[in-house]
Amino acid sequence: MVTGAARGIGRGIAERLVSQGYAVVVTDVDAAAVQATAAEIGAVAGLAHDVRDPAAHRHVAEVAAGHGRLAAWFNNAGVGDDGRLSELSEDQVRRLVEVNLLGVLWGMRAALEAFAGPGGDGSGDIVNTASLSGLGPVPGYSVYAATKAATVSATMSVAAESPRRVRVHAICPDGVQTAMLDEQDPEGLGAALVHSGGRILTVEEIAELAVGLVGTGRVVRTVPVWRGALMRTISLAPGVAAKGTALFAAQGRRALRRG
Repeated sequence: MVTGAARGIGRGIAERLVSQGYAVVVTDVDAAAVQATAAEIGAVAGLAHDVRDPAAHRHVAEVAAGHGRLAAWFNNAGVGDDGRLSELSEDQVRRLVEVNLLGVLWGMRAALEAFAGPGGDGSGDIVNTASLSGLGPVPGYSVYAATKAATVSATMSVAAESPRRVRVHAICPDGVQTAMLDEQDPEGLGAALVHSGGRILTVEEIAELAVGLVGTGRVVRTVPVWRGALMRTISLAPGVAAKGTALFAAQGRRALRRG
């Protein structure tokens, strides 16, 4: 089961799962788009799904159970409003928190219930799409980064409290070439910082690594690894790191101009 799968990383994950022989249920808030995606990639169902609604997750789990034992649940749906906290509207802040964090929490709970319920065997994998921004200070993405930090934290906690045969993971990529990235303000601070770290990642490589977490004991996977280590180091001294923001932003703006 893959949420936010009409396009981008979610679609890439679903395509890879189909190619590996899984019966895949794809969901998205855009009903027409997800139904088209399901038909194009060979998924068994494409469902309209607002991840902010706990009951909608339970419904999706019931549909998935009709196609066999639920083996893996990918909480991928997310929104990426960029901007400083002072620049975001109240509606944007609520949407970021409700989709990126509550959507993941409701999804994990539905998956855990399905793994343990009728038709399940007590085992399964949950993979949450987080972000490198959740590992340290990212000016220009303050609320988005906060939701991803909470997702990483929740992933680690739920992994520790779940039954032994249930594995919970988070994939934390740097910037990925998706519609979400394209829709952000190219003149904004967040976009400049995303482009300051080198190559923008592809959907295909993140999908491969996300699916590769299934069946493993790895809880948090950063992409690339060196950026994950850098973000964790920066988080130890956020006051010092803040002084380098202008330098990194200038580097990112040069990369955007070249691009």
